[in-house]
Amino acid sequence: MAIDGPRGEKRKASVLGDDSGHAPRRIRPLDPDVVNKIAAGEIIVAPVHALKELMENAVDAGSTSLEIVVKDGGLKLLQITDNGCGIDKQDLPILCERFTTSKLQKFEDLQSISTYGFRGEALASISHIAHLTVTTKTQESNCAWRAHYGSGKLVPAKPGQSPDPKPVAGRQGTQITVEDLFYNIPTRRRAFRSTSDEYNKIIDMVGRYAVHCSHVAFSCKKHGESSTSIAIHANASSTDRIRQIYGGSVANELIEYSTSDDRWGFKAKGLATNANYNLKKTTLLLFINHRCVESSNIRKAVEQTYASFLPKNGHPFVYLSLEIAPERVDVNVHPTKREVNFLNEHEIIQAICEHIRSKLAAVDTSRTFLTQTLLPGGTWSASDQQASSSTPSKTSGAASGARKTPARNESSLVRTDANMRKITSMLPPASTMGARVRGDGISSTSGVKATITGTNKDVEMINYETVEREATACRLISVRELRAEVREEMHHELTEIFANHTFVGIVDERRRLAAIQGGVKLYLVDYGRVCYEYFYQLALTDFGNFGTIRFDPPLDLRELLGMAAEFERTATADASGGVDKDGDDEMDVSEIVELVADQLVERREMLLEYFSFEISPAGELLSIPLLVKGYTPSMAKLPRFLLELGPRVDWSEEKACFEGFLKELAMFYVPERLPATIGADDPPAVQGCDKDVDAETVARRDHVRFALEHVLFPAFKSRLVATKSLMQTGILEVANLKGLYRVFERC
Repeated sequence: MAIDGPRGEKRKASVLGDDSGHAPRRIRPLDPDVVNKIAAGEIIVAPVHALKELMENAVDAGSTSLEIVVKDGGLKLLQITDNGCGIDKQDLPILCERFTTSKLQKFEDLQSISTYGFRGEALASISHIAHLTVTTKTQESNCAWRAHYGSGKLVPAKPGQSPDPKPVAGRQGTQITVEDLFYNIPTRRRAFRSTSDEYNKIIDMVGRYAVHCSHVAFSCKKHGESSTSIAIHANASSTDRIRQIYGGSVANELIEYSTSDDRWGFKAKGLATNANYNLKKTTLLLFINHRCVESSNIRKAVEQTYASFLPKNGHPFVYLSLEIAPERVDVNVHPTKREVNFLNEHEIIQAICEHIRSKLAAVDTSRTFLTQTLLPGGTWSASDQQASSSTPSKTSGAASGARKTPARNESSLVRTDANMRKITSMLPPASTMGARVRGDGISSTSGVKATITGTNKDVEMINYETVEREATACRLISVRELRAEVREEMHHELTEIFANHTFVGIVDERRRLAAIQGGVKLYLVDYGRVCYEYFYQLALTDFGNFGTIRFDPPLDLRELLGMAAEFERTATADASGGVDKDGDDEMDVSEIVELVADQLVERREMLLEYFSFEISPAGELLSIPLLVKGYTPSMAKLPRFLLELGPRVDWSEEKACFEGFLKELAMFYVPERLPATIGADDPPAVQGCDKDVDAETVARRDHVRFALEHVLFPAFKSRLVATKSLMQTGILEVANLKGLYRVFERC
């Protein structure tokens, strides 16, 4: 390594000047292009900083939806699309010039600035180090306008063309495309060794703004991939946003806090994990006046606050939104706006940490710790007993030395094997049932056993004929809207419970109740309600690609409709106190049958194309849709299903038609209410109400039981989107293992 001279020695003028040694170097102004590139390098350090500036501009424009596409970590492509107010065509020529902004007019405005951007340097900086394309449309404009920029000025899309903005088709809002970032700064470009690391930084930044910006939808994905890395709906709550981005383990342990102090002029609110959860590294989402910033002082204070609540090397997850009077904040202290200064920093941080400490202390009062060496009812191992008898004075030492595995907290053990003992195994065996099978002179014991064995075997051995037919992609807007409505009604916590549940057993077939376990909690589920949601969603997903259940020989459509209409007429007459015997009712039934039959026959081509529901021109029912293998709906419900297609389906409007038909199809597939299994220990009155159960009912009951345990509930794990209405009416928490242990430990 070359050394100019001894440290501290004054260098000669000949080293600094020209050969004459007398004239110093002249001071010259830098070329504007060099100035702009230097400034761009300070503001746009990495692709994530460019994305941050673009996201903030989109939110400032009043956007409620942001779509982000990234290629090669943002170096090759970085595209953000919003639905904000757009940019006026007259502003496009100066859009990428430095210090052009709509948010600031004079220096004093910085004291009350409330927007993300204010300097007007972001787009200018990007245009000097990348190829920038802007497509925008305002509400008043008849079309969108597309402009290309280079070095802060409009440039033509291709050589020889005009650089003026071109009219194009587009929706309201702005789409900004950044290509070949740092293409003219090769040293900076080579500094990025891993595109995956840059993409992870982008995902982290998008996740932070997605948590903070309520009522704004976010999506981020890699270019060319169909799946999204982040997908947040506009109506999702802050807790749901954290659950989707950072996981359910964080979201389930969050506590909400909010504090303010007029003396220091601040308001703080957010979410933080309680003392039951800790990370290896602190995750702090800090927003000051809605700007994502970093603060080492706040981070250290938060970590010190949690130090007395978390185990050693444990760290929290904290989301903090701090609003301070704008005149107390200086936002113009960092090129990338990553840091801000504000008055009374120490007092504000102390007030926030004291409030969080009080919240943690309140939660901590309900925590319980197991201090027993041995739970009641437990027994010592053989080695421990031998050590105890041989060396009474060293019992504790021998026991601790022999036990190499850590003690398990029984209150935290969860069921992980679906083949473990279930509720049904605790019921009396079939031989003790009070039910008696009618017909053929078969005894109750052998008849029930044979039915159960045969049914399970038949269910597993159902033969399906596979037809080579290419799946069709559904492009109907109405079906897509119905799918979107289901996603908007999604209850994320309940969906996660079903995705990770363990089936416990059927509780009551008459009331259609089943028990499932989720984590350390036991839930009672209305499986009729859950099956209805599942079959409706399954029909939407497989729309136009259903299997078929064929009838051989075909069924008479009008005869089935007549059976259902007669049953409805009789039920209505019984409810009104008697049955009218005159001929008018007979005429009404025939008219209803003909009306519904004509509707179905008239639309048979549409029913066959979309639903695999085949009806012949003569009115014969040839097939109905098959939604799932391994489960067959009750054919006793078929007449009622066909009759309901008349009044329950709006055949005049596409979306209403599809929705009505699929809901009726889902209702048809829902398992029917069946007589409950009666045990010998039940009271005589209960046993007597179900003495005569025919073999067909017993077989149907076993088929439904098998399908629920081995077909439907396993399918719920991967394909069920639990809705908010299902949360209100379809599930009930009946036990919590930790709560039960608290009760038993006090006894």
